[in-house]
Amino acid sequence: MALNNRYDFVMLFDVENGNPNGDPDAGNAPRIDAESGLGYITDVCLKRKIRNYVELVKGGEAGFAILVKADRSLNAKFEEAYDANNLKKGQKGKNSDDVRVARDYMCRNYYDVRMFGAVMSTGDNPCGIVRGPVQINFARSLSPINIQDVTITRQARTTDDRMETGTTEMGKKSIIPYALYRAEGYVSAALANRTTDLSEEDLELLWNAIINMFEEDHSAARGKMCMRKLIIFRHDNVLGSAPSHILFDKISIHQTSPVPRSIGDYEITIDREMPEGVELIEKL
Repeated sequence: MALNNRYDFVMLFDVENGNPNGDPDAGNAPRIDAESGLGYITDVCLKRKIRNYVELVKGGEAGFAILVKADRSLNAKFEEAYDANNLKKGQKGKNSDDVRVARDYMCRNYYDVRMFGAVMSTGDNPCGIVRGPVQINFARSLSPINIQDVTITRQARTTDDRMETGTTEMGKKSIIPYALYRAEGYVSAALANRTTDLSEEDLELLWNAIINMFEEDHSAARGKMCMRKLIIFRHDNVLGSAPSHILFDKISIHQTSPVPRSIGDYEITIDREMPEGVELIEKL
């Protein structure tokens, strides 16, 4: 089913006493822009949560498998596409028609390929490269973040040698007391119709995944994370009726407290006068 509309969207979510996305290069502390002091969260992190939610809701259903996850190697999954279509294996992509058939199989069967695209050109049985019609930017905090290193006591030691010095030891966890983040995304109907056949059903699942992705991802490390707003701009045609940055600028957020500690410490304003051909939809 072809998509008839381009979409742009904005997500607003917050974290309280948690680490929303640790940086391996900084001892897994929350990611921070060294120049501005603003926190950020990678697109990879956000897509992971969407994938996990889809797998939880649609696990086992045909067409909703997840490619990028820690189970089998990617090349083994590519080989599966060749087996399913009786294609000659081991040609390393020399037959472009076979690669196209395998690519189409991956799009039909893997939700995240249909949604975000994938580089599937590795191994002896490549499935090509798919540009994903859905893209999400890094999320960025609305105010500079304050990273706090909290000392904790660990009461379970790992070895007998370490037990000889006592039954407890000290540890550390890095948290942000509070931060409100904003992330922006895009849905290209033109790309969807040309390559992945992304459907309106797929999109509805995406909106549900964004709304609920933190609800099924709670952990002690991440603290309290909540999706506060999902605002969608629906264009009345495939290529869009207005540039995305003009629509994103319709949402203004102002800090009203010198030390924000809740969503109430921000004023969120939406200019509801849309350009011709654009509909504003508030999912949350």
